Amino acid sequence: MSDTLIIVPTFNEVGNLESVLGRIRQSAPNAHVLVVDDSSPDGTGLLAERIAAADPAIAVLHRAAREGLGQAYLAGFDHALNGSYSYVVEIDADGSHDPAELPAMLLLAQHGADLVIGSRWIPGGCVRNWPWLRQMISRTGNSYARAVLRSTTRDLTAGFRVYRSDALRNVSLTGVSSQGYCFQVELAWLLEKSGHTIKEHPIAFVERATGRSKMHGGIVLEALLRVTWWGVTKRG
Repeated sequence: MSDTLIIVPTFNEVGNLESVLGRIRQSAPNAHVLVVDDSSPDGTGLLAERIAAADPAIAVLHRAAREGLGQAYLAGFDHALNGSYSYVVEIDADGSHDPAELPAMLLLAQHGADLVIGSRWIPGGCVRNWPWLRQMISRTGNSYARAVLRSTTRDLTAGFRVYRSDALRNVSLTGVSSQGYCFQVELAWLLEKSGHTIKEHPIAFVERATGRSKMHGGIVLEALLRVTWWGVTKRG
C-alpha cells in the first residue's frame, strides 16, 4: 500500500493528461494517482479510464458536473483520508507543475512539514511564459493576501502542494467552499493560523502549451472578496 496519493483534477485536459500522468509515475513510482474528472466533454475522463486500466496505481473519480477546483480537491481529499494515505499531493493536469520536484517536496513532508508548497515567489522559484499582466496579478494577489491575513507564506495561491494527512484531519474541511486561487489560499491559511508547519520549495512554473487556462476574472474577484472578508472578520 502506498503512503502517498497524488490528486490530479481535470476538466478538458485530453491533450495533456497522458503526458502528465506519465511524468508523475516516473517521478513518484511508488505513489498512487487519483484523477478527479468533472465530466469533461472533450473525453478526458474516458482517456483517464483507458490509462488507469493499464496501470493499477492510477484510479479515476468521475464527478457528475463541473463544480470547480476546490470541490474536486475536497472529493480527492475525502478519498485519501478514507484510504489511510499519509501524504496527499495536489498537482495541475496541464503540465505547468514539474513532477520531478515531487521527491524533494515529499521529503520535506516526511521530515515534519504539514504543508509543502511548490512556490514561484521565493528565491529559486520562477514563472516561465506568462505575460507581465498575469505575473503582476499573481504577485499582487499574493502580497495582498499575506498582508490582510498576516501570513508569512510567499505563494498562498500556488497549486502544487504536499499535505500531511494528519494536518488535513486537523482542519474543518467541511466548511471550505472556496474555488480556484481562493481554495489554495484558504487551505494554507487554515493550516498556518492553527499552528501547522508550512515549508515552501522553489519551483519553475511553466505556462501550459496545450489547451485553455481555466483562469478568469470571477476567480480573481472571489479571491479578493473572500480574503478581504476573512481579514476583517477572522484574522484575530
